[in-house]
Amino acid sequence: MSIPDSVLAAIIAGTATLSASFVQLRSALLREAAAGRSSASARRRNRLQLIILLAVIGAAGVCGFALSQWLTAGERAAQAVMQRELQARVSEISRTAGELELTRGSQRAEIESGVLRRLGNEGIVVLANVPACRPPLALPAAAATAAGSATSSGTVPAAGPATAPATAVQPSADGAASPARPCTEAEASPVALCASIPANASVTEVALFSRPPDSNAPWSASRYLPGQESGEARFASSYSESASEAGTRLVCQGFAHWASDHARIVRMVVRYSLPT
Repeated sequence: MSIPDSVLAAIIAGTATLSASFVQLRSALLREAAAGRSSASARRRNRLQLIILLAVIGAAGVCGFALSQWLTAGERAAQAVMQRELQARVSEISRTAGELELTRGSQRAEIESGVLRRLGNEGIVVLANVPACRPPLALPAAAATAAGSATSSGTVPAAGPATAPATAVQPSADGAASPARPCTEAEASPVALCASIPANASVTEVALFSRPPDSNAPWSASRYLPGQESGEARFASSYSESASEAGTRLVCQGFAHWASDHARIVRMVVRYSLPT
């Protein structure tokens, strides 16, 4: 710890004063001892000088201490002022940081709300590629007839080697393969198109589109109505919504496609609005 220059100067001055006083005191004591049995007036004079010397020494000590306290009091006051200013700066910085964080949070919320509103106006697009329907495998007619004959006659064929599994294509009378059986609407596997929207949003429109994969027609010319059937395909009559979870919910639309000769591309656009 370094000693301030002012305190060091006071210590030096006080030390010099005390040293000079002690030297004078020693000289006085030596003179008094050399005088021996001098006159009473001389002894009184020497005693008076000793008292004055002690008073000077005490006064010098008191003045030095008072001077050092005065000098250090100024430094302590300056340090206290600097400490108060530093605390005020720290408080101001903390308050500014808090206001900046609140401003950032509000701006972030406004930006996110603006993005969600823009998405709601433009619409969330969901695409799906639905393959052609494949009917379940059917038992060949000849095998079915043989099985029926065996059952009607009451006989059970003997066990033999395992036969190959039946296929959906059977030979015709002239040796050509017969075409596969087409699908029905009941055999079509439904597809669900789902879009995620904010939990507090209100659905304003669900637009439905469908076209073959090789079609170049614009989507606006391939729009469907809910429940409308076209080209062995049908959208569900209405969409469904899931419960809110983690601030969002799902809007889903069902689609069935039972054409066995071609696939389809389906598209759903969900538009919504947010409360002000």
